[in-house]
Amino acid sequence: MKKPWENGPLAPMKNGRYLQTGDVPFFWLGDTAWLLLHRLTREEIQTYLRNRAEKGFNVIQVSLVHWLPAENIYGRSAFLENDLAKPDTSGPDSYWDLLGFAFDEAAKLGLYLGVLPVWGSNLVKGESLTVENVTPYFTFLTGRYGKRPNLIWILGGDVRGDVHPEVWERAAELIRRETPQRLLCYHPFGRTDSSDWFGEAGWPDIHMFQSGHRRYDQQSLGSWDDLNQRQQWFGEDNWRYVERDLSLTPLRPTLDAEPSYEQIPQGLHDGSEPHWQDHDVRRYAYWSVFAGACGFTYGSNAVMQFLKPGFEPSFSAREFWDEALHHPGSSQVGFLRDLMEQLPFSTAHAAQHLLPDGSGERYDRIAVLAGEGFLLCYDYTGRPFRLMLQMPGFSTGDADAWWFDPSQGKKSYLGSFPLGKTHLFTPARRALGQNDVVLLLCPRQAK
Repeated sequence: MKKPWENGPLAPMKNGRYLQTGDVPFFWLGDTAWLLLHRLTREEIQTYLRNRAEKGFNVIQVSLVHWLPAENIYGRSAFLENDLAKPDTSGPDSYWDLLGFAFDEAAKLGLYLGVLPVWGSNLVKGESLTVENVTPYFTFLTGRYGKRPNLIWILGGDVRGDVHPEVWERAAELIRRETPQRLLCYHPFGRTDSSDWFGEAGWPDIHMFQSGHRRYDQQSLGSWDDLNQRQQWFGEDNWRYVERDLSLTPLRPTLDAEPSYEQIPQGLHDGSEPHWQDHDVRRYAYWSVFAGACGFTYGSNAVMQFLKPGFEPSFSAREFWDEALHHPGSSQVGFLRDLMEQLPFSTAHAAQHLLPDGSGERYDRIAVLAGEGFLLCYDYTGRPFRLMLQMPGFSTGDADAWWFDPSQGKKSYLGSFPLGKTHLFTPARRALGQNDVVLLLCPRQAK
């Protein structure tokens, strides 16, 4: 199997909207594995990575140091005296050897590791990583792992960019100087976007936003975090972050790096609330990608924390990680990547203007993406909608249409329709009541 980095370094395309390795378009499909280094054995790392690779993931987001003291499952500490300027590399089974093992195993499977050197909300906000020790720590990381071709740098970690920005700027400077060919980005606080603070900075290759875990109606709760400092309130409309980022200068690719996790409480902190399900995951994925995002990151509550016997659950997790590994959403996001890679997705733009009756509000939104020789529409509620059949490069002739079931990854041929006309499309209802569906249209001569 050819590894993506064998085509060339992972980098933004010249169009500023998508990613590529060499001249091959790259669709980011990430998984959230924050506590992998803290809680998994070598054998468990192998199991986890193979499961994700077989489902189509190609980026694994890992927090290197989530808290202090930082220890792995073997009882080895990351640092001497909890000092980030003093990484402990002694012995054959050090904390940092386990990271090297994870890089090796991921590389065998064609996976990138998107590594967060620290979880910022704990270590930068808590002032364990400062301007005094950021240089020795990042010099250590870049020297030890910077040549890894499957490395992606992710600064931040659930923290606002205006929390000790001097630390982030110094870290970015070191990474850019020592590892100029590695992708660099920033994972922000919930319901914020890296572009809120670094939209004009020279160092981010892409923007990341965290659309978060709340429902539309939970805006008024305001008791769990610093909502009074929010830049905006988009609720569950994660497509709005994409729309905004793609209007900025300089133009950079963007993606939802932390939407609502499968099986986490709605609102995050109250376990009595309903838990987000696979159809919610699909909605966040398709809404953002069809708005023009360069990919999507999935998350599972129990998997991201690798809950196992002997550990206290966070966020009301209800199963262990090796059970949650098989939740349906983790397979269904792979269907999205497959669909996009069957098409010239790097030519695509959002095309909401093709809906003569408007896009619809909240859950009724129809998301439309148009590229060279294709149209895609995502309909979360399965409601009928009218669509003007226009696509780049084709003005006459007929288009073949299929319904695509995002829960099963299956297509069903619908028929042929003349281009340049407006048509009413009425999805079939599904027995289980999860009626989200994708409409795919391609010119007949492009088959």
